[in-house]
Amino acid sequence: MGDQDANYRFAAEATIEPDHIVRARTHALELGAAPVSAPVGAQCAVIAAASQALNIVEIGTGAGVSGLWLLHGSPRATLTTIDSEREHLGAARQAFAEAKIPPARARFISGRAAEVLPRMNEASYDIVLVDADAEGVIEYVEHGLRLVRAGGTVLVPRVLGHGAVADPVRRDAVTAAYRSLIQETQASPAVIGALSIVGEGLLQLTTRPLD
Repeated sequence: MGDQDANYRFAAEATIEPDHIVRARTHALELGAAPVSAPVGAQCAVIAAASQALNIVEIGTGAGVSGLWLLHGSPRATLTTIDSEREHLGAARQAFAEAKIPPARARFISGRAAEVLPRMNEASYDIVLVDADAEGVIEYVEHGLRLVRAGGTVLVPRVLGHGAVADPVRRDAVTAAYRSLIQETQASPAVIGALSIVGEGLLQLTTRPLD
């Protein structure tokens, strides 16, 4: 095992996932959902806590896992979660209830993100997490940057494409979209960007505060 693989493994094993999120993860995997890994979830929780987020949107529920991590970091936040898979939304609703998340702090929207996001108020959210179909990632991130307030953050897990993005030979549409997203946002003066390679990877984009 190389040093980098050892680091990945250590980070994964060192992350302690709360019991209610462990239960949600188990149910998510039974449904065939692909929730964010524990190390990525923990990073999302830290960002939610550090930003004292009160209004959060997630695109793709992961059957409740990512939302629970975000609320773990910011217990006073209200979360809006969007998913076209009704079964995944139902699992998220159940996971939130079992975690005793007050109903007023979670809003579940069934529908395609591309149709829902244009109707949402811009500059109204502290965090937008983008974990939906990879083919639409650039469009969703653009919406996310519109929805967050100045100084708000857009989070994109899985952005490394399981190693594909780092492989210059890979030129399929999804890999190219992720690669373009990383390169363009890192060079953009409108955001402060950071790329974490722990877990499945997490792109963090914080919009620059207004002058």
